[in-house]
Amino acid sequence: MNWHIYLYGLYAMLAFAFAGWLVSLYRNNVTHVDSMWSLFFVVAGFTYASEIASLNARSLIVLSLLTLWAVRLCVYLTWRNWGPHEDHRYAAIRSNNSPGFAFKSLYIIFGLQAVLAWIISLPVLGALNSTAPINILDMIGIALLCFGLVWETLADSQLSAFKAKPENKSKVLNSGVWRYSRHPNYFGECCVWWGFYLIALAAGAWWAIPSALLMTLLLLKVSGVSLLEQTITERRPQYADYIRTTNAFIPGRPKVTK
Repeated sequence: MNWHIYLYGLYAMLAFAFAGWLVSLYRNNVTHVDSMWSLFFVVAGFTYASEIASLNARSLIVLSLLTLWAVRLCVYLTWRNWGPHEDHRYAAIRSNNSPGFAFKSLYIIFGLQAVLAWIISLPVLGALNSTAPINILDMIGIALLCFGLVWETLADSQLSAFKAKPENKSKVLNSGVWRYSRHPNYFGECCVWWGFYLIALAAGAWWAIPSALLMTLLLLKVSGVSLLEQTITERRPQYADYIRTTNAFIPGRPKVTK
Protein backbone atom coordinates (compact mmCIF):
# COMPACT_ATOMS: atom_id res chain seq x y z
CA MET A 1 0.00 0.00 0.00
CA ASN A 2 1.32 3.44 -0.95
CA TRP A 3 0.39 5.37 2.15
CA HIS A 4 1.65 8.63 0.66
CA ILE A 5 -1.50 8.57 -1.48
CA TYR A 6 -3.53 8.54 1.72
CA LEU A 7 -1.67 11.63 2.92
CA TYR A 8 -2.38 13.42 -0.36
CA GLY A 9 -6.05 12.82 0.38
CA LEU A 10 -5.67 14.47 3.78
CA TYR A 11 -3.96 17.51 2.27
CA ALA A 12 -6.74 17.91 -0.30
CA MET A 13 -9.45 17.53 2.35
CA LEU A 14 -7.79 20.05 4.65
CA ALA A 15 -7.56 22.52 1.76
CA PHE A 16 -11.28 22.02 1.10
CA ALA A 17 -11.97 22.52 4.82
CA PHE A 18 -9.95 25.74 4.79
CA ALA A 19 -11.99 27.05 1.86
CA GLY A 20 -15.18 26.24 3.75
CA TRP A 21 -13.86 28.05 6.80
CA LEU A 22 -13.18 31.18 4.74
CA VAL A 23 -16.78 31.06 3.52
CA SER A 24 -17.96 30.80 7.14
CA LEU A 25 -16.07 33.99 8.03
CA TYR A 26 -17.89 35.84 5.26
CA ARG A 27 -21.28 34.42 6.25
CA ASN A 28 -20.71 34.40 10.03
CA ASN A 29 -22.29 30.96 9.88
CA VAL A 30 -20.72 27.47 9.84
CA THR A 31 -23.85 25.44 9.00
CA HIS A 32 -22.67 24.80 5.44
CA VAL A 33 -20.10 22.37 6.85
CA ASP A 34 -22.97 19.83 6.89
CA SER A 35 -23.23 20.17 3.12
CA MET A 36 -19.45 19.81 2.83
CA TRP A 37 -19.35 16.56 4.83
CA SER A 38 -20.13 14.18 1.98
CA LEU A 39 -18.06 16.21 -0.48
CA PHE A 40 -14.95 15.58 1.64
CA PHE A 41 -15.16 11.97 0.47
CA VAL A 42 -15.47 12.95 -3.18
CA VAL A 43 -12.36 15.11 -2.78
CA ALA A 44 -10.57 12.15 -1.17
CA GLY A 45 -11.76 9.61 -3.74
CA PHE A 46 -10.72 11.59 -6.78
CA THR A 47 -7.41 12.58 -5.15
CA TYR A 48 -6.64 8.91 -4.54
CA ALA A 49 -7.74 8.03 -8.08
CA SER A 50 -5.48 10.70 -9.58
CA GLU A 51 -2.44 9.09 -7.94
CA ILE A 52 -3.19 5.52 -9.05
CA ALA A 53 -1.72 4.38 -12.35
CA SER A 54 -4.81 2.64 -13.72
CA LEU A 55 -8.39 2.24 -12.58
CA ASN A 56 -10.27 -1.03 -12.95
CA ALA A 57 -13.96 -1.88 -12.88
CA ARG A 58 -14.09 -1.88 -9.08
CA SER A 59 -12.53 1.58 -8.97
CA LEU A 60 -15.09 3.00 -11.39
CA ILE A 61 -17.98 1.43 -9.48
CA VAL A 62 -16.71 2.81 -6.16
CA LEU A 63 -16.15 6.31 -7.54
CA SER A 64 -19.61 6.30 -9.15
CA LEU A 65 -21.39 5.11 -5.99
CA LEU A 66 -19.36 7.48 -3.82
CA THR A 67 -20.28 10.45 -6.02
CA LEU A 68 -23.96 9.45 -6.14
CA TRP A 69 -24.11 9.10 -2.35
CA ALA A 70 -22.23 12.37 -1.77
CA VAL A 71 -24.21 14.53 -4.20
CA ARG A 72 -27.53 13.20 -2.93
CA LEU A 73 -26.63 13.94 0.70
CA CYS A 74 -25.08 17.33 -0.09
CA VAL A 75 -28.13 18.50 -2.05
CA TYR A 76 -30.52 17.29 0.65
CA LEU A 77 -28.63 18.94 3.52
CA THR A 78 -28.17 22.18 1.57
CA TRP A 79 -31.90 22.32 0.87
CA ARG A 80 -32.77 21.46 4.47
CA ASN A 81 -30.40 24.02 6.02
CA TRP A 82 -30.91 26.80 3.50
CA GLY A 83 -31.25 30.21 5.12
CA PRO A 84 -29.29 32.86 6.99
CA HIS A 85 -29.69 31.37 10.47
CA GLU A 86 -27.06 29.10 11.95
CA ASP A 87 -28.18 25.60 12.93
CA HIS A 88 -28.91 25.37 16.67
CA ARG A 89 -26.13 22.78 17.16
CA TYR A 90 -23.49 25.10 15.75
CA ALA A 91 -25.00 28.13 17.49
CA ALA A 92 -24.50 26.29 20.79
CA ILE A 93 -20.90 25.43 19.89
CA ARG A 94 -20.32 29.07 18.92
CA SER A 95 -21.70 30.23 22.27
CA ASN A 96 -19.58 27.73 24.22
CA ASN A 97 -16.40 28.73 22.38
CA SER A 98 -16.69 32.49 22.37
CA PRO A 99 -14.85 34.78 22.20
CA GLY A 100 -12.62 33.73 19.34
CA PHE A 101 -14.98 31.23 17.73
CA ALA A 102 -14.23 32.59 14.24
CA PHE A 103 -10.67 31.24 14.49
CA LYS A 104 -11.48 28.23 16.69
CA SER A 105 -14.02 26.99 14.15
CA LEU A 106 -11.15 26.35 11.75
CA TYR A 107 -10.08 23.32 13.79
CA ILE A 108 -13.08 22.39 15.99
CA ILE A 109 -15.57 22.42 13.10
CA PHE A 110 -13.91 22.31 9.69
CA GLY A 111 -10.57 20.69 10.52
CA LEU A 112 -12.14 18.05 12.75
CA GLN A 113 -14.67 17.03 10.10
CA ALA A 114 -11.93 16.82 7.48
CA VAL A 115 -9.84 14.49 9.67
CA LEU A 116 -12.83 12.30 10.56
CA ALA A 117 -13.78 12.04 6.87
CA TRP A 118 -10.15 11.20 6.03
CA ILE A 119 -10.17 8.24 8.44
CA ILE A 120 -13.55 7.07 7.18
CA SER A 121 -12.32 7.27 3.57
CA LEU A 122 -9.98 4.30 4.13
CA PRO A 123 -12.14 1.76 2.24
CA VAL A 124 -12.31 4.09 -0.74
CA LEU A 125 -8.51 4.08 -0.89
CA GLY A 126 -8.36 0.31 -0.38
CA ALA A 127 -10.89 -0.39 -3.12
CA LEU A 128 -9.25 1.96 -5.62
CA ASN A 129 -5.68 0.83 -4.99
CA SER A 130 -6.20 -2.85 -5.82
CA THR A 131 -5.92 -5.03 -8.90
CA ALA A 132 -7.84 -7.97 -7.40
CA PRO A 133 -10.72 -9.14 -9.63
CA ILE A 134 -14.31 -8.42 -8.64
CA ASN A 135 -15.76 -11.25 -6.57
CA ILE A 136 -18.91 -12.22 -4.66
CA LEU A 137 -17.92 -10.07 -1.66
CA ASP A 138 -17.93 -7.03 -3.95
CA MET A 139 -21.47 -7.91 -5.00
CA ILE A 140 -22.60 -8.19 -1.38
CA GLY A 141 -20.96 -4.86 -0.54
CA ILE A 142 -22.54 -3.13 -3.53
CA ALA A 143 -25.96 -4.56 -2.65
CA LEU A 144 -25.65 -3.41 0.99
CA LEU A 145 -24.44 0.02 -0.09
CA CYS A 146 -27.31 0.47 -2.56
CA PHE A 147 -29.84 -0.72 0.03
CA GLY A 148 -28.49 1.81 2.53
CA LEU A 149 -28.60 4.61 -0.02
CA VAL A 150 -32.21 3.87 -0.96
CA TRP A 151 -33.23 3.42 2.69
CA GLU A 152 -31.76 6.74 3.84
CA THR A 153 -33.17 8.53 0.81
CA LEU A 154 -36.66 7.21 1.63
CA ALA A 155 -36.22 8.25 5.27
CA ASP A 156 -35.15 11.79 4.37
CA SER A 157 -37.92 12.16 1.80
CA GLN A 158 -40.63 10.93 4.17
CA LEU A 159 -39.41 13.14 7.01
CA SER A 160 -39.27 16.22 4.78
CA ALA A 161 -42.83 15.62 3.55
CA PHE A 162 -44.01 15.15 7.13
CA LYS A 163 -42.37 18.35 8.39
CA ALA A 164 -43.75 20.35 5.47
CA LYS A 165 -47.27 20.01 6.87
CA PRO A 166 -47.98 22.62 9.61
CA GLU A 167 -50.40 20.30 11.39
CA ASN A 168 -47.53 17.92 12.13
CA LYS A 169 -45.64 20.40 14.29
CA SER A 170 -44.61 18.71 17.57
CA LYS A 171 -45.91 15.37 16.26
CA VAL A 172 -43.83 12.24 15.68
CA LEU A 173 -43.42 10.52 12.32
CA ASN A 174 -44.08 6.81 12.85
CA SER A 175 -45.05 5.63 9.38
CA GLY A 176 -43.14 4.53 6.30
CA VAL A 177 -39.60 3.43 7.12
CA TRP A 178 -39.91 5.42 10.36
CA ARG A 179 -42.36 2.77 11.57
CA TYR A 180 -39.53 0.26 11.87
CA SER A 181 -36.73 2.44 13.26
CA ARG A 182 -36.51 5.77 15.05
CA HIS A 183 -33.44 6.69 12.97
CA PRO A 184 -33.75 4.95 9.59
CA ASN A 185 -31.62 7.62 7.92
CA TYR A 186 -28.70 6.82 10.21
CA PHE A 187 -29.22 3.08 9.73
CA GLY A 188 -29.09 3.59 5.97
CA GLU A 189 -25.90 5.63 6.31
CA CYS A 190 -24.35 2.87 8.39
CA CYS A 191 -25.20 0.32 5.69
CA VAL A 192 -23.56 2.54 3.07
CA TRP A 193 -20.23 2.55 4.89
CA TRP A 194 -20.27 -1.13 5.80
CA GLY A 195 -20.97 -1.67 2.09
CA PHE A 196 -17.89 0.34 1.17
CA TYR A 197 -15.89 -1.68 3.68
CA LEU A 198 -17.02 -5.01 2.20
CA ILE A 199 -15.92 -3.80 -1.24
CA ALA A 200 -12.55 -2.82 0.23
CA LEU A 201 -12.32 -6.20 1.97
CA ALA A 202 -13.00 -7.91 -1.35
CA ALA A 203 -10.05 -5.92 -2.72
CA GLY A 204 -7.83 -7.18 0.11
CA ALA A 205 -7.99 -4.01 2.23
CA TRP A 206 -8.98 -5.64 5.52
CA TRP A 207 -7.18 -2.80 7.29
CA ALA A 208 -9.98 -0.38 6.32
CA ILE A 209 -12.17 -1.68 9.18
CA PRO A 210 -11.64 1.50 11.34
CA SER A 211 -13.77 3.36 8.78
CA ALA A 212 -16.97 1.37 9.32
CA LEU A 213 -16.40 1.15 13.08
CA LEU A 214 -15.84 4.90 13.41
CA MET A 215 -18.89 5.74 11.30
CA THR A 216 -21.04 3.40 13.38
CA LEU A 217 -19.73 4.99 16.59
CA LEU A 218 -20.45 8.50 15.30
CA LEU A 219 -23.97 7.58 14.20
CA LEU A 220 -24.86 5.81 17.44
CA LYS A 221 -23.00 7.65 20.18
CA VAL A 222 -21.70 11.04 18.99
CA SER A 223 -23.49 13.09 16.35
CA GLY A 224 -26.41 10.79 15.59
CA VAL A 225 -28.86 8.86 17.74
CA SER A 226 -27.59 9.89 21.19
CA LEU A 227 -27.34 13.59 20.34
CA LEU A 228 -30.80 13.81 18.80
CA GLU A 229 -32.56 11.93 21.57
CA GLN A 230 -31.16 14.07 24.39
CA THR A 231 -33.84 16.74 24.02
CA ILE A 232 -36.34 15.44 21.50
CA THR A 233 -38.84 14.21 24.13
CA GLU A 234 -39.09 17.75 25.50
CA ARG A 235 -39.96 19.08 22.05
CA ARG A 236 -42.19 16.17 21.03
CA PRO A 237 -44.05 14.61 24.02
CA GLN A 238 -45.32 11.71 21.87
CA TYR A 239 -41.73 10.61 21.35
CA ALA A 240 -41.74 8.73 24.68
CA ASP A 241 -44.39 6.34 23.30
CA TYR A 242 -42.42 6.08 20.07
CA ILE A 243 -39.37 4.97 22.06
CA ARG A 244 -41.37 2.22 23.76
CA THR A 245 -42.66 0.76 20.51
CA THR A 246 -39.90 1.33 17.96
CA ASN A 247 -36.28 0.19 17.70
CA ALA A 248 -33.75 2.98 17.91
CA PHE A 249 -31.51 1.94 15.01
CA ILE A 250 -31.88 -1.50 13.44
CA PRO A 251 -35.31 -1.80 11.79
CA GLY A 252 -37.73 -4.24 13.38
CA ARG A 253 -41.42 -4.94 13.84
CA PRO A 254 -43.04 -2.32 16.11
CA LYS A 255 -43.63 -3.56 19.65
CA VAL A 256 -47.16 -3.83 21.05
CA THR A 257 -47.53 -2.03 24.37
CA LYS A 258 -50.19 -2.81 26.96
